[in-house]
Amino acid sequence: QVQLVESGGGLVQAGGSLRLSCSASGIIFNMYNTGWYRQAPGKQRELVADITSGGNTNYADSVKGRFTISRDNAKNTVYLQMNTLKPEDTAVYYCNFPGLTSKIVWGQGTQVTVSS
Repeated sequence: QVQLVESGGGLVQAGGSLRLSCSASGIIFNMYNTGWYRQAPGKQRELVADITSGGNTNYADSVKGRFTISRDNAKNTVYLQMNTLKPEDTAVYYCNFPGLTSKIVWGQGTQVTVSS
């Protein structure tokens, strides 16, 4: 069974930075594209960044130029470096594998709160 554990969230002022980590187990991590999602109160969960097994990255327009996704296959871990944070980035952040989200149980997520 795949397990996902997110960490690194917190409370930060607008303009600040945070680095999120997600550790995965129970899956051959380096074979799959991996992504970071977020869900703000009253909104649907959205994909904000993903990274292919080969290291190519894609970003939602709302975070492009501010967020950087990376992965360490040796550690089965994906990271999200978030810079120049805005209040609208406030959400619970989750990792998962695009295309597999209906089959993999979501982790508990990590709360990011950006104050203005």
